[in-house]
Amino acid sequence: MSEAPKPNAAAAAPAKRPAGRGRNTELPEHLKAYKGVWVFVEHDRGHVHSVSWELVGEARKLADTLGSTVSVVVLGGMDEALEKFAAEAFTYGADKAYIVHDPVLKGYRNEPFTKGLTDLVNKYQPEILLLGATSMGRDLAGSVATTLLTGLTADCTELRIDPVSKALAATRPTFGGSLYCTIMTLAYRPQMATVRPRVMLMPPADASRTGEIVQDTLGMVETEIVTKLLDFIADANSNKINLPYADVIVSGGKGLKNPENFKLVFELARVLGGEVGATRPCVQAGWVEADRQVGQTGKTVRPKLYIAAGISGAVQHRVGCEGADVIVAINTDANAPIFDFAHYGIVGNAMQVLPALTQAFAAHLALRSRQVA
Repeated sequence: MSEAPKPNAAAAAPAKRPAGRGRNTELPEHLKAYKGVWVFVEHDRGHVHSVSWELVGEARKLADTLGSTVSVVVLGGMDEALEKFAAEAFTYGADKAYIVHDPVLKGYRNEPFTKGLTDLVNKYQPEILLLGATSMGRDLAGSVATTLLTGLTADCTELRIDPVSKALAATRPTFGGSLYCTIMTLAYRPQMATVRPRVMLMPPADASRTGEIVQDTLGMVETEIVTKLLDFIADANSNKINLPYADVIVSGGKGLKNPENFKLVFELARVLGGEVGATRPCVQAGWVEADRQVGQTGKTVRPKLYIAAGISGAVQHRVGCEGADVIVAINTDANAPIFDFAHYGIVGNAMQVLPALTQAFAAHLALRSRQVA
């Protein structure tokens, strides 16, 4: 009796497929028509959030690489000065502005703004859509990306065009801020990303630049919207701490040991006329308010001078402060990561260095004020 041939084990084993199997990385033909870089302009009570202009400057770089144009989207009520905002966007590098005036767009609500932005995207087909990672921008970006069934990379620290795929390469911190990853949306359009305020440089304004304005409509009535805007109540504390726009920031970390020592940070900041920042452990310990946290889960800052005392400089903190013009680090550990990106380093005990700096700056500023007088 002959024995049946045994199946070849190698042939029987299923072929190994590469990671990401089943995912399409080819851009469908109908999406290849999507062109241009768009920025959503965030405004409130007559003022545009500066992150919008920072993104217009970044969009200009991306568009120049792609050989395309920059457009902005401005949504608002019937009596809001949207054309004025568009004119300002042109000075920062935009070529075109899509404007929608509608009564239901007076004051931000997710439903009408999502419909307004998604309708414009479907009609005019931009390749890239950028929004600020603010309270409004984060809420709107997620809703728009879900509606459009496209990808969204949040809280990016860098945006560039991949030279091979010509796709948007959006870099952001990941794994709790210990690593950076670059994400590309290859098979969907538009490619969406949000960027926190002060991460990108403010572009220079060119008053001679003009652009094209396209007026569009929303086609939505108030009865279709679930949420209602009843009133606006300003936060009485909103202007007390404004880290992202401070010129001088003195920050303290857990190396200061206790809240009593952290007071040395406040004393130096007061002499310099600056703001006080902190790392997450200091906030979690209750030494300072959460609004003072600098880093991945806090504020991104871009001051002229950033003094970091007792801060090791892990990547979670670095992403929040590395845009400063000058960084001065004070740490007892000469091998602390913060010395890798600080412009000046002081290896020493912050509890001794901070009072010395406070005294020296106070004396210098007092002398200068007498000379001016």
